[in-house]
Amino acid sequence: MDIGKGHMNKTIISSSIGPAAAGPYSQAIRAGNLLFVSGQIPIDPSTGKLIDDKSIRAQAQRVLLNLQAIVSAAGGSTENVVKTTVFLKDMNDFAEMNSVYAGFFGSRAPARSTVEVARLPRDVSIEIDCIAILD
Repeated sequence: MDIGKGHMNKTIISSSIGPAAAGPYSQAIRAGNLLFVSGQIPIDPSTGKLIDDKSIRAQAQRVLLNLQAIVSAAGGSTENVVKTTVFLKDMNDFAEMNSVYAGFFGSRAPARSTVEVARLPRDVSIEIDCIAILD
């Protein structure tokens, strides 16, 4: 659905291969060649529920897979991701999250900010959003 004004077209990206939006927001918005993916938490898209494994490693892996699925639904891949923001409930989880993150993006990792926050939706330990550039 195009919801653009003027010359900037914005397209809502919605896919069943990523978790459904749990509120008044879109999984992602494409504006021109930019893709803005909403923050993802460790929800299994096949069940719509949080994953059972509460370890930061498992949660980070699920979140990154969710981001990848939504970027893929828009026609991109992890290679297209240029910026992420990682929200951690506890900065003591940074090293473990970073290990999973490094394995996911490899040597071509996007720019990143990581911040500790007081609380995240559904009391998860991690949320990540991203921006990608698509062809």
